[in-house]
Amino acid sequence: MDRMFIMVRQATNQIVMNCADIDIITASYAPEGDEEIHATGFNYQNEDEKVTLSFPSILQTGTGTLKIDFVGELNDKMKGFYRSKYTTPSGEVRYAAVTQFEATDARRAFPCWDEPAIKATFDISLIVPKDRVALSNMNVIDRKPYPDDENVVEVKFARTPVMSTYLVAFVVGEYDFVETRSKDGVCVRVYTPVGKAEQGKFALEVAAKTLPFYKDYFNVPYPLPKIDLIAIADFAAGAMENWGLVTYRETALLIDPKNSCSSSRQWVALVVGHELAHQWFGNLVTMEWWTHLWLNEGFASWIEYLCVDHCFPEYDIWTQFVSADYTRAQELDALDNSHPIEVSVGHPSEVDEIFDAISYSKGASVIRMLHDYIGDKDFKKGMNMYLTKFQQKNAATEDLWESLENASGKPIAAVMNTWTKQMGFPLIYVEAEQVEDDRLLRLSQRKFCASGPYVGEDCPQWMVPITISTSEDPNLAKLKILMDKPEMSVVLKNVKPDQWVKLNLGTVGFYRTQYSSAMLESLLPGIRDLSLPPVDRLGLQNDLFSLARAGIISTVEVLKVMEAFVNEPNYTVWSDLSCNLGILSTLLSHTDFYEEIQEFVKDVFSPIGERLGWDPKPGEGHLDALLRGLVLGKLGKAGHKATLEEARRRFKDHVEGKQILSADLRSPVYLTVLKHGDGTTLDIMLKLHKQADMQEEKNRIERVLGATPSPELIQKVLTFALSEEVRPQDTVSVIGGVAGGSKHGRKAAWKFIKDNWEELYNRYQGGFLISRLIKLSVEGFAVDKMAGEVKAFFESHPAPSAERTIQQCCENILLNAAWLKRDAESIHQYLLQRKASPATA
Repeated sequence: MDRMFIMVRQATNQIVMNCADIDIITASYAPEGDEEIHATGFNYQNEDEKVTLSFPSILQTGTGTLKIDFVGELNDKMKGFYRSKYTTPSGEVRYAAVTQFEATDARRAFPCWDEPAIKATFDISLIVPKDRVALSNMNVIDRKPYPDDENVVEVKFARTPVMSTYLVAFVVGEYDFVETRSKDGVCVRVYTPVGKAEQGKFALEVAAKTLPFYKDYFNVPYPLPKIDLIAIADFAAGAMENWGLVTYRETALLIDPKNSCSSSRQWVALVVGHELAHQWFGNLVTMEWWTHLWLNEGFASWIEYLCVDHCFPEYDIWTQFVSADYTRAQELDALDNSHPIEVSVGHPSEVDEIFDAISYSKGASVIRMLHDYIGDKDFKKGMNMYLTKFQQKNAATEDLWESLENASGKPIAAVMNTWTKQMGFPLIYVEAEQVEDDRLLRLSQRKFCASGPYVGEDCPQWMVPITISTSEDPNLAKLKILMDKPEMSVVLKNVKPDQWVKLNLGTVGFYRTQYSSAMLESLLPGIRDLSLPPVDRLGLQNDLFSLARAGIISTVEVLKVMEAFVNEPNYTVWSDLSCNLGILSTLLSHTDFYEEIQEFVKDVFSPIGERLGWDPKPGEGHLDALLRGLVLGKLGKAGHKATLEEARRRFKDHVEGKQILSADLRSPVYLTVLKHGDGTTLDIMLKLHKQADMQEEKNRIERVLGATPSPELIQKVLTFALSEEVRPQDTVSVIGGVAGGSKHGRKAAWKFIKDNWEELYNRYQGGFLISRLIKLSVEGFAVDKMAGEVKAFFESHPAPSAERTIQQCCENILLNAAWLKRDAESIHQYLLQRKASPATA
């Protein structure tokens, strides 16, 4: 039952509102102090997810009450008001009722005006079985027996502030919780599956530290009396920032001190930081329309790192940002099928498409660049002006620029429009000349394209904040400039001939740099002797790799640079290097010298593998644990003999219960034994999966199953992906793992998707999981005709919300094919020549 207080602004005999998969039984409108008028017709426009209520007489202007009696369905689609399957500690299957409304699914739970700018207050009551927990955005104010049934109670919640429909939430199910009060007196609870309250403690600590951090940063108090964080079994996204009731996948919230690995802790800290930032940025001030979604997501994706850095300085999280977000965004944004950060959105089905790496990761990257350009003090001042001015209202991108401009006195809108309104980013070419005691730099900018140098008229231009450092002090910007034209020259005073010069200190500016060969030569020793800071070593390697991918330099040049990382101690630098080697491995799986690149991987990773060993040493921390897992996994997968033997030994002890593997070693060990295992190994893994009590462990196993080597075992894994054993949101990572596991796996996964398209599409229709599934399964191909095949399949099996992803995948396949044609032979020659003269290694 829906009861709404509305204002009729213009006399009418119709009311149009959003509604999807709902049957209205009766509807009436009662003007204040007057007779109620019953609606006589309900006309559903299913395509537009709207309903028109027709009344027999004219509704006059003024306020009144609209009452609607309706029936909806508790669906299985992980959107709207849906049911989530869970198993009780005794093994019984039950269902919880939960909500996921962003972007346009509140209309599946109740008829409403389901747009972010149409804000209202909400009084929510839930009629539920009395042995179930019932939660909503606000605190409970009344709980009373329900007259018709003694097993049912009516739970009434306090009135919400003025808010958007997509942030309304309710959950009914069985949960335990842990609670605390933040130092600002906000009641914080983490709800967990029954019997797992212990696993909510880590997230609870993070949340209790985070709320005061944001309150101080924004200088605006948290606006509600409580906040609940709750783990939901079947959940499509990572988490959802519903105001006061944040929902999470179990793996994004639950941490078991004994069975959770370091990367899971870090993930939970980041996701909690992200969702709590939205309580201000997004919930208190909401975007005007979905075109400005990036502002919500880009901002939260940036500040989650600021918050984790505050809570856990030992994570070195900003270096990880560059590898996780910045480089990912640049990879996507170099494509012709990218899109600007600000996208005009018409139909609701288009909203799902923009929840991608551009909105989140490029959004976060340009905000990081902006924060650096403005400085923290003025940035905070501008944020406070913005949140104060627009609280409980809606705002657009321009409104934030205006507040930051007022606070800093810098041309924020002019600079930022070049980054948000046009797609792509620049490649800065730089050469240097020693002039007496000074260094003269000549810079030029052109759009960076994944397919090589930009050709075409009217090359787009950016206003680029550029920082320049030298070997005199690698951590300090010797000069900061705003490059606002296609070419410019700058003079660095007092730079000796033997000193190197580097652009983009800290890899903060959202651009790639191409150095003249002399400048690059002088920078490379800084990788070997570690005099370049970690994030600059990472940025340099990543820029070179993408220049090679685009055919601007040769891949062999990059392989030589990769060999200079032998002394590298930093986890994130290794992580990025490892990703790039992974991309290259996938590419070369299409050749007959795949084994040679595996040898190269072993050569690059074995020195650090030997230094680290298998067991943690005293005094090691979070990053050492992450690095060990990364290196052993890489060596094991490549078939490094000693690593493989030790992994098998430890796996056997683990399975027999003699010596349980530490959580940080499980992924690399599981991956290694499966990759070089047989049917028995796979059966043992599936048994471990069935026995695992923790979702994190199930996911860990699901992600590596695709490494299994033989065609018939691969088929078995694919069938398993769609079985009851795998939660619907995790099927995607099983199929994706198969596609990324081997050349045969890639073909088999693609065939499996085509054969089971109907079931997969019905399961995820419209949501972003379908895009993720397509991306993971086809983008490793490197033959021109595959791009045609993928395109043709989706022309006859349309997936509207994944349209852009499909175009990007086809573009990537063609780029891979071109890369292979261009460089395969020279890479092969280089690898053979290395083998012939190993002394150079």
